[in-house]
Amino acid sequence: MKTVLELLTEQFEAAFEQCGYDKKYAKVTLSNRPDLCEYQCNGAMAAVKEYKKAPIMIATDVVEKLKDNDVFEEITAVNPGFINMKVSGKFISDFVNAMSLDENLGVEKNNPAKTIIIDYGGANVAKPLHVGHLRPAVIGESIKRLCRFAGDKVIGDVHLGDWGMPIGLIIEQLRDEQPELVYFDESYTGEYPAEPPFDITELERIYPFASKRSKEDAEFKERAHQATLKLQEGLPAFRAIWEHIMKVSVTDLKKNYGNLNVDFDLWYGESTADPLIKPMVDDMIEKGFAYESQGAMVVDVKEETDTKEYPPCIVRKSDGAALYATSDLATIIQRVRDYDPDLMVYITDKRQEMHFDQVFRVARKVGLVSEKNKLTFHGNGTMNGKDGKPFKTRDGGVMRLEMLLKDISDAVYEKIMENRSVEEEEARKTAKIVGLAALKYGDLSNQIGKDYIFDIERFISFEGNTGPYILYTIVRIKSILAKYAELGKDAKAINPQVNSIQTASEKALMIELSKFNEMIKNAYEELAPHKVCSYIFNLSDAFNTFYHDNRIMAEEDEKKQAGYINLLETTKKTLEKSIDILGFEAPERM
Repeated sequence: MKTVLELLTEQFEAAFEQCGYDKKYAKVTLSNRPDLCEYQCNGAMAAVKEYKKAPIMIATDVVEKLKDNDVFEEITAVNPGFINMKVSGKFISDFVNAMSLDENLGVEKNNPAKTIIIDYGGANVAKPLHVGHLRPAVIGESIKRLCRFAGDKVIGDVHLGDWGMPIGLIIEQLRDEQPELVYFDESYTGEYPAEPPFDITELERIYPFASKRSKEDAEFKERAHQATLKLQEGLPAFRAIWEHIMKVSVTDLKKNYGNLNVDFDLWYGESTADPLIKPMVDDMIEKGFAYESQGAMVVDVKEETDTKEYPPCIVRKSDGAALYATSDLATIIQRVRDYDPDLMVYITDKRQEMHFDQVFRVARKVGLVSEKNKLTFHGNGTMNGKDGKPFKTRDGGVMRLEMLLKDISDAVYEKIMENRSVEEEEARKTAKIVGLAALKYGDLSNQIGKDYIFDIERFISFEGNTGPYILYTIVRIKSILAKYAELGKDAKAINPQVNSIQTASEKALMIELSKFNEMIKNAYEELAPHKVCSYIFNLSDAFNTFYHDNRIMAEEDEKKQAGYINLLETTKKTLEKSIDILGFEAPERM
């Protein structure tokens, strides 16, 4: 269904044309002075040049055409030429009623639907998830859900780091620690063991140890480099070790991403596109796009309009090895081949902007993508501690993501036990749900590219612009609806609609509800989850004001009470759909 702004703009378009003015000036927006009006139209100011009339004269002409329109409760022309308006209670309550009857709450699905691939994991195998993985994971998950709600076919790809030097380091460290393993017996020709020679705990010990060792031991580093090349060339023994690493790591990563309520459709890695690299680079050389520079093969990406330096993109190192850029380019080939997406979205640290800019330029220059296949990078800011620096543990180390989740869940649990008398098991379960909401909302309420301060006390507060406040609002609504149901009443049977508006807080709540499809439209166009957060905070505030101003359960008029209940049902559905897009849920009680 159309948004409120679209419906109001249609009224103004007709009025502008009836007055002899172009309807392009008729756009209606939300008021930037809600103390004066609910909506406004500033088109008269823009029309001055074309019609050589004072803007207040144009505005007055338009208002004259609309003053008796039952869509408006009040409409005035204000100097120097603004048109301020308040909509009628019937108009906004009719809109909310129509919204409540629609399973998508008034959001029209994209037609035709787009195919979108979102690359938003980027974890490395053999390494635990840490706080640096939080932002791309929760942002990507939310954008995936937002685009699906808008009607698109969306494929989420974790795109694991599984094919580079870290694997060579593990192989060589394993050789030194367990030289008797058959993988290191060059004369061995049998089947390799089905079970890995390590578990996740052991694997997570091996990699950092080997990584540190390679910085101090040049001979070991060179061995690891050679092992990486042999793996990529297909040595069966090393492929078998790699498969063990993948099995153990992916199982653990799925568990930890699951704890974050993040999931992927594809568990591909750099290795998936590896067979495409050599023919791709050879083709670039043959067609003259790639040339030799200091032994490496590079592609120029600088354009005449650039105001900053763009170094050539290296697609093959002097020793023949591939780089991240090469892998990303081959992955684009694979994605276009398998899905022919309309859009490929990359979400990772904003400090990688130059890397992806180079990759996208090469992809377009050498023809890996068509005009249809759009590429876009959304670089996220960092989560910082109170000192303004990237968040660390108390001893200065990088915090594992599972520990961060535990810390925030424990903090919520203590808060629940301080203020409530509930069973420990229920408190723990609720704390896990609320803690995740606090963490995700605290992250997603910021614009993607901005850094933010992680403040656990602020994030878990039940007041203010926080996840727990949103959940508390939903739980409050659930509680009222449960009490009403206990009376054996059926609101829809008594009154199938929300009430005609009688109070200011009732109208304010309906106006906030009516913004939902407009908000989704804007959030989708900008791929901006923070707009969803801003919306549900305002909606929660509007509901809580309405709740305090109106006697819902004590209302004696059954039809009026049922109308209230219908309004609460619509508010709950809207809030629940919004938090689902953000990737968390509400408990039954708090």
